[in-house]
Amino acid sequence: MTLAHPQAGPAQRPRSFWDKLRALPAGLLGAIGTLVFLLIWELIPRSGLVPARYLPPASAVLAEFFTLLGTATLWQAIGETLLGWAIGLAIASVAAIILGMLIGSSGFLRRFTASTIEFLRPIPSVALIPLAVLVFGVKLESKLLLVVYASFWPVLVQVLYGVADVDPVAANTARSYGLTSYIARLRHVVWPTTLPYLVTGLRLSASVALVLAVTAELLIGMPGLGHEIARAQSGGAYSGMYALVLTTGLLGVLINAGFRFIQKRWLSWHSSIRSEADR
Repeated sequence: MTLAHPQAGPAQRPRSFWDKLRALPAGLLGAIGTLVFLLIWELIPRSGLVPARYLPPASAVLAEFFTLLGTATLWQAIGETLLGWAIGLAIASVAAIILGMLIGSSGFLRRFTASTIEFLRPIPSVALIPLAVLVFGVKLESKLLLVVYASFWPVLVQVLYGVADVDPVAANTARSYGLTSYIARLRHVVWPTTLPYLVTGLRLSASVALVLAVTAELLIGMPGLGHEIARAQSGGAYSGMYALVLTTGLLGVLINAGFRFIQKRWLSWHSSIRSEADR
């Protein structure tokens, strides 16, 4: 009688450096990526590839950034930028939600407005700067015109997609259970389906609104981070200019993180958020 010897499984190859790197938590991996970016930035001007006068090393820019954090000028500029951003985003969001629900609920209105939306949506908001200056001058309203126009379309389009995605079976079931009024169907059927699309549109519009707020300040000369960037550039204070650009980027990161937090809180019941939390 011959005894069968158990066969050894294939030898497990040792994990490479890249395998270990990919296995790191997302937050730690992002921090490493940021450090690598700062290191490359530090080396480019010091190696002479770009004159240090026009691109100061990252260490000099970070030192200027932390110096600016202790000044009232920076915080006042941030407040001016966030004021235009918040008001413009709020106006655009409310208008887009109302119009999106009305248009999306009617097949006739969707067909009637489709060509107009596709014509107006690609127009760059910066093309409206001459109109804004002529009508409102160098005032908050000029910034709001650009912010509202740019941030209106992502929310509107997402709401239209959300309303169109309502399951006909769910709508018929709601009618059979007595939800015959439009408000009742909107609350119990249309709104839960549209909410994930709406939150995505709000997150996209929040970033777009910040870009246009800074752009308006930069080109029109209104108070805010954009105006401070233009002043630093014209005065040859390039370290301060890049520090202000860095401030704008960090502000965008915080806004996006805030909206992602809201998305997880509002949509904790949604399958996409639950699957993301399980990963």
